[in-house]
Amino acid sequence: MDFLSSPGDFPYTTYYDVEMGPGIRRQTAAFLNLVGQGALPDIKLRTNEIETRFLQNGKRQVNIDPGILSLERLVLATGKNFIHRVYLREGIFADLTLIYREGAYRSLPWTYPDYREPEFLHYLEVLRKKLKYQMDGTFPR
Repeated sequence: MDFLSSPGDFPYTTYYDVEMGPGIRRQTAAFLNLVGQGALPDIKLRTNEIETRFLQNGKRQVNIDPGILSLERLVLATGKNFIHRVYLREGIFADLTLIYREGAYRSLPWTYPDYREPEFLHYLEVLRKKLKYQMDGTFPR
């Protein structure tokens, strides 16, 4: 891991309250070693195992939403099908969450509210610069 945001409030939904209780917190992490986009299903299957390891009374205590950031987009992995999600394998779908256009990551009609937040988008801009440098040794302006 080479990036971890401070824990922040997650006021966007009460969806997790029954399972995890109210007042959940959110953090964003990134990792130094690059992985290919084809690794996304394996990463999601691994994070599912981690979530299972922390179950208490059959309820999740953590929810990990892995994604792959590229210069063009952010794609999340999910186990839930929906009209805009593409099946990958083993019950894992790709969710095109953000696209990079006109110098910034942009939301789509189905983008979750927390992924639209200016602070999160700022993190992605910083991580995109790091990614660009890792890929070709140039630092974008």
